[in-house]
Amino acid sequence: MKNVRFLKITAATLSMAVFTSACENMTPGENAALFGGLAAVAIAVPLACAGVDPSIVVPVTAGAALLVAGASYVIAKHQATERQRKVAEQRARLYMAKRAEAARLASSSRSSSSGGTTKKSAKPAPEPRYIAVNTEKSGASTTSSGPSVMVFDTQSSQIVGNNVYDLKSAPKTGSATKFDTYTAQYVGNGS
Repeated sequence: MKNVRFLKITAATLSMAVFTSACENMTPGENAALFGGLAAVAIAVPLACAGVDPSIVVPVTAGAALLVAGASYVIAKHQATERQRKVAEQRARLYMAKRAEAARLASSSRSSSSGGTTKKSAKPAPEPRYIAVNTEKSGASTTSSGPSVMVFDTQSSQIVGNNVYDLKSAPKTGSATKFDTYTAQYVGNGS
């Protein structure tokens, strides 16, 4: 009996995953509604099947739905155009070049100001593994008032995947933001 229930829940979850994989070009509001609803179902069904008191199931389910819907509304995702990919790569490389030049200048000024004596100076901040860089908006991102960004891997010097993330508002430059499984430092246009 328990295996049949488990199989039904697993089949329903996989069906929803297949259904939602085609929803990448939805508006932020549509994403929020869909994923908030799916989160509510994913939380409520196992709790109700386990016999948890409804006075606990309802607030827990509502909280999960609001949390997932809020995150889905703030960041919408779609596939990048070739132009968006090129713009993001150019801006990321500009950022990397400026950062390397600043580090080189800081290093040469530290060595010339020490007057022949070696003294310890502050090391520059380590390079983040991933940066989020602005790209152009596309027709799919016209509903978002914030920037469209792509994630760039500073170690491999490549754009990660082919996703553009449309943000509701621009994060503070230098702040860390989560995009799927990547935590990236937001650098804006890279300048």
